[in-house]
Amino acid sequence: MNIYVGNLSYGLNDKDLEKLFSPFGAVTESKIIIDRDTGRSKGFGFVEMANQAEGEEAIKQLDGKEIDGRKIKVNEAKPKTDRPRRGPRY
Repeated sequence: MNIYVGNLSYGLNDKDLEKLFSPFGAVTESKIIIDRDTGRSKGFGFVEMANQAEGEEAIKQLDGKEIDGRKIKVNEAKPKTDRPRRGPRY
């Protein structure tokens, strides 16, 4: 199960995200999304859990929980859709 985690503190890393979800079951991957221009966290990430029921329990328990002073948003990730490419930034 792929889980979206938003409103994260910019200081969190992939391991922190994994530790947050591991009490609920096996985490197969955890990834904080990094801005490629600045190298800084974008404040959201994704967690892949092996078991659907464990993922659903993690969502239920963690959505709205305060982590590092921020209430995180946790829900099932929606499949990535193709977006039109934006023009160059000036």
